[in-house]
Amino acid sequence: MTQPNEGAPDRPPSSPQPASDAPAVARPPWWRSIGPALITACVVFGPGSLVISSNVGANYGYDLVWLLLLTGVLMATYLTMGARIGVVGGASPCTLLARDVGRPFAALIGLTLCLTCAAFQFSNNIAVALAVGAIAPEAHQGWLQPASVVGLNLVLIIFLFSARQIYRVIERLMKIMVGVVLVCFVFNLIAARPDVLAVLRGFVPSIPEGIEFGIPQRIGGSIEDPLILIASLVGTTFSVAGAFFQGNLVRERNWSVEDYDGSIGDALAGVGVLTLVSMIIMVTAGTVILGKPADNIGTLAITLQPLLGPVAFAVFCVGLFAVAMNPFLINAMIGGTIIADGIGKPARFADLWPRLFTVAVLLIGMVVALMALQTGQRPVNLMIFGQALTVIGNPLMAGTMLWLANRPEVMGQRRNHWPTNLLGGIGFVVVLLLAIRVLWRVILQLS
Repeated sequence: MTQPNEGAPDRPPSSPQPASDAPAVARPPWWRSIGPALITACVVFGPGSLVISSNVGANYGYDLVWLLLLTGVLMATYLTMGARIGVVGGASPCTLLARDVGRPFAALIGLTLCLTCAAFQFSNNIAVALAVGAIAPEAHQGWLQPASVVGLNLVLIIFLFSARQIYRVIERLMKIMVGVVLVCFVFNLIAARPDVLAVLRGFVPSIPEGIEFGIPQRIGGSIEDPLILIASLVGTTFSVAGAFFQGNLVRERNWSVEDYDGSIGDALAGVGVLTLVSMIIMVTAGTVILGKPADNIGTLAITLQPLLGPVAFAVFCVGLFAVAMNPFLINAMIGGTIIADGIGKPARFADLWPRLFTVAVLLIGMVVALMALQTGQRPVNLMIFGQALTVIGNPLMAGTMLWLANRPEVMGQRRNHWPTNLLGGIGFVVVLLLAIRVLWRVILQLS
């Protein structure tokens, strides 16, 4: 049964009172309000973001730090928008859509996001297996990696049906994990000793040498995309899906319009953490492995080992495991909760339908990952399916958020002002262009 006050701020519930008679409620310090956006940051900065930020640093050094910063601004625009919709609208985005547009449209968004989470859940399983493989003896990797995947999924399924306050547990756990990731990667950054002046020059917009502008092409049986790293960096940092689900996360906290300022501060803090960690990884890679391969987690770990030294490498592995673990359950819970919300079922983490759908997403990711570990081949068709869904989902969610945030019936006087709409419009164009590139890649892959 749903816990009505799960995840609520530490204040007693009260009956509605006239404004003149309502007692003043002490607001908690801003730092105690941080939580929902940290969960989003943990989902967005997963294994893929780690590899992409490292790869960008290894290829271009510090030259694209400025792009990461600008991408963070776009993410902040949409994440604060998602939080504002949730606290001012008084309901999750899918609930608002069902009310104002109709249940079929809300179900479409919920289904699209759920299938996207399911399609990419296997990468979270693979990341955990690779993190285990990086620290396990080579002779035992054959059974330790699949055993770790199965064991972790079983533990999480047991947790889903035994925990009574799922949101509270997850929020506290994510705060700890964010702290672990920051400590580990800051330690490695200090060990790498980057050139501070060169890093500062990276904040000045410039086009690095070696970047060629163009669209993906099929050359000699393979697909060549000259801007794949740039597009991936923007796409993994600017997550419209994460921003959309922020409206659900603030509802888990039972935040209302009274928490408006706190929800914005929380969103900005979450984006700050996301951008900072990505920047630390990029700068570390640009210092330590410039010009060397960093195209997957295993290669990255092995490459860093002799360069960072045994202590720093051990710290890196701890951070790597935390990064692999962060999005594991949350990604599945986003998929499970958003589909329940979209079809009109109760949509808190502790409700039955989100738990059942979350188990389905977990099992899909586990089975596909075990098949990939067994055969050594990546599930290409599933990846193409996931890419195709982003073509539909990201522009759809971005446009929907802009529409909701400008509706007086939803936002009242707190609807978007022109600076937010300007940045939101730029973000929508960016998402649309990325979707078109992905669509073209899908067409090339299927042709």
